[in-house]
Amino acid sequence: MIDPRDNLDLPREPIHRLTAPLERFMHVEAASGIVLLAATLAALVLANSPWSQGFLGFWKTEVGFSLGSFEMYHSLKHWINDALMAIFFFVIGLEVKRELVIGELRDPRRAALPVFAALGGMVAPAAIYLLLQAGEPGQRGWGIPMATDIAFVVGCMAILGRRVPLGLRVMLLSLAIADDIGAILVIAIGYTESLNLMALLLAFAGIVGIFVLSRLGVRSFLVYVLVGSVVWLGFHESGVHATIAGVLLGLMTPTREYIGPGLLERAYDLFRGEGWENVTHRAIKVARIQKLARETVSPVEYLESVLHPWVGFFIMPLFAFANAGVPFALSDFADPVAQAVAAGLVIGKPVGIIVFSYLAVRIGLARLPDGVNWGIVLGGGFLAGIGFTMALFIAGLALEGDVLDAAKVGVLGASAVAAIIGMTLLNWLLPRPDISEN
Repeated sequence: MIDPRDNLDLPREPIHRLTAPLERFMHVEAASGIVLLAATLAALVLANSPWSQGFLGFWKTEVGFSLGSFEMYHSLKHWINDALMAIFFFVIGLEVKRELVIGELRDPRRAALPVFAALGGMVAPAAIYLLLQAGEPGQRGWGIPMATDIAFVVGCMAILGRRVPLGLRVMLLSLAIADDIGAILVIAIGYTESLNLMALLLAFAGIVGIFVLSRLGVRSFLVYVLVGSVVWLGFHESGVHATIAGVLLGLMTPTREYIGPGLLERAYDLFRGEGWENVTHRAIKVARIQKLARETVSPVEYLESVLHPWVGFFIMPLFAFANAGVPFALSDFADPVAQAVAAGLVIGKPVGIIVFSYLAVRIGLARLPDGVNWGIVLGGGFLAGIGFTMALFIAGLALEGDVLDAAKVGVLGASAVAAIIGMTLLNWLLPRPDISEN
């Protein structure tokens, strides 16, 4: 058996003095939210500076490739929004799959409250937005205030620390996952205008190929990356937004490990045995052990752990840096589209969440988590009004030109207001930490 007291750390090198603080920062729960906020502020400053024209023009730079008669050239912003964000949506698909199979959404009774809350948090904001924008140029933006930005919500809860009840944390994270499912459906159904059936058939052929490969027992990630790229290309050319490919591939990822963890114990015994120096073909054996050790973790768990840092510290901040840069004046907050978005996020989110949650509890389908009362639910509802990443993404799909800029202003302003109100309310309602425990 492996002794947990054994020191399994690698030898310390001088470079670790530089990398250790970075590793510690990346393991702080609020760290990705801090980086995302910094990227957003940087984009806003540059977009409203003397360098605005160059900064905004940079994202329009055409980049691509040609292969025979096939050409694929798009702006840098397009590659970020359609290609890199597909990885973001792939991770969302992994999280949804994990929650549905082994997480909080597996048990219908435990899932009822966040699912009802998420439903209210989507219906009410969309209804308020449409009420204010029906028949107006911004009508197509009804999906903008529907989703919750999980990175900023996690960051806010991390600032409040251990005062946040586990029940509220689980509820908000599950609500954000359910929100993401709704946002994915909105993107697939609400913002697909025309279809290229041949390209769509190519995408579905790739999905069938992945299913067959999985049933045949193919374990190579490279094979799945290549076939997954075909799925992405098919959706990209079909008219259905390419990020849907990421979601579907995430949902198809297995949640069970291929082999049991007992192998690691045998491998560890081999390494610490006195005869290791005399083992022949050690390099081959090490490669074999590495491969088998990877298979003791489910693909969902492994890919989440590998991709989360890339998504949290690179893809989402880059998306914000490319999309949040909007030249604006204070008068822009009075734009009808900005006000409709703000009303949906700041008013519609908390109202929808608390009303639908109350109905679910009232009819006996759910109950409030331990340590959570209706005031705390309301505070959490305001935090759910931080719609940043997904709201900006849907805005880019639904609107364009000045209307899009107004919607972005509404998203940024409303997300800040929702965060301030939610944090203030929870700071007031949550029990103070016991000083004697410190």
